[in-house]
Amino acid sequence: MARVRTAVVAAALVAALAPVTLGGSPAFAAPAMPAAVTTATEVGTVVQNGGPLAVPAGEEGAVTLRFTAALPAGVQGPVTGVLRLSTKLFEIAGSPPVSENVIRSTCAVNGVAYGACRWNMPYLHDAQDADPPSLDLPTVTVAGTLAYTVTLDADRTALALVDKEARVELKDSTGAVVAQGTVGLDFVPGTPPPGQRGTVHARDAYGVLWRYEGTGDVTRPFAPRKRVGGGWNAYTAVTPVRSATAGGRGDLVARDKAGVLWYYQGTGTPSAPFAPRQRIGGGWNAYTALVGVGDGGLVARDRDGVLWRYEPGYGAPFEPRQRVGGGWNTYSILTMSGAHDGVLGRDKDGVLWKYDRTGIIPGPPFEPRQRVSGGWNTYTAFAGASEIGRDEYPDLVARDGAGKLWLYQGMRKSLPPGSTVSSPAPRAPWSAADGTPTT
Repeated sequence: MARVRTAVVAAALVAALAPVTLGGSPAFAAPAMPAAVTTATEVGTVVQNGGPLAVPAGEEGAVTLRFTAALPAGVQGPVTGVLRLSTKLFEIAGSPPVSENVIRSTCAVNGVAYGACRWNMPYLHDAQDADPPSLDLPTVTVAGTLAYTVTLDADRTALALVDKEARVELKDSTGAVVAQGTVGLDFVPGTPPPGQRGTVHARDAYGVLWRYEGTGDVTRPFAPRKRVGGGWNAYTAVTPVRSATAGGRGDLVARDKAGVLWYYQGTGTPSAPFAPRQRIGGGWNAYTALVGVGDGGLVARDRDGVLWRYEPGYGAPFEPRQRVGGGWNTYSILTMSGAHDGVLGRDKDGVLWKYDRTGIIPGPPFEPRQRVSGGWNTYTAFAGASEIGRDEYPDLVARDGAGKLWLYQGMRKSLPPGSTVSSPAPRAPWSAADGTPTT
């Protein structure tokens, strides 16, 4: 009996699920099945607008990257994205190769501004692996086309990013990639910050000291001159001992007619670059040349051609002098060769020689001299400077007999003793108004 009842119930259930037609009309219909979820089976494209973008690593300010993503149908929003470089960054002696805020970016999508967007700059520590730098793109609602606008403001350290392109990847809410492609990015040298741009000081015939700040552009190497002050014709020598910068740094010494040496410390304020002078001492008329070596130290040549070294002091501008050696009367001009770099000397035959600093204390101050080239007797004055261009090497300016100033880039090169230094980059002319570089 139980088996018959069970069979009847089962038959009734089947009948209830099956459509029954009476007189051509359905009495019951099967419940509708849920519609299948549609997902994107294709991956959309990312196309850069305007072609590859050069990104100045310097003071130029932001440039704008634009790219458009075409998404396939069926994408489940919202859409997230990332722009990823390929350079991997290594820590160098505990210091990252780029600054903490190396690139600053803002983002907008389809005309809607999302403000600042975040850069991730992971570093490799020893043999550990890490991801390349990446930019988090804004999370946005789905649209068939997404037009991205990203500003890129890079500082000087972005030159460590050697990428020529970046990869863009967009994902939907499930984590599936829905669009991808590459955009061209090239981080190129830009204008160095003021603290890394060289400056040359010049004293005119009236005793006024002028300041010529480097621009970072060798086609117009110096900004319009700025007046430091008058009364500098009281001095028989004015010599930088720390390379001057457009940021107002850089110290110099000045010897008056009585042989007293005075110290002018840099303030870091371009409009008033020197603090009140400090008296070092008398007796400096014994020297026929005074030359700073870029680190705050000084070398001085006496009338017998002996060169003496004055190291930067602790509690005083200089330590007691140390004898370097004789024979330096062979040079008609001696000058600093750039920031922390050593000394340049032109001999009586017009040959320019370079002495690199050893950095050894105590010990010999210079490596064996290296020949630069001949023909430098066409010039009446020289002045070494920190970087005037954008190549990160100290530069040199030289004034010819007609009063025209010439710029030589990249005087820094270390070679084995006895080698010849490669000729500097082709000189670039620049005319100064009544200015004599201080040497």
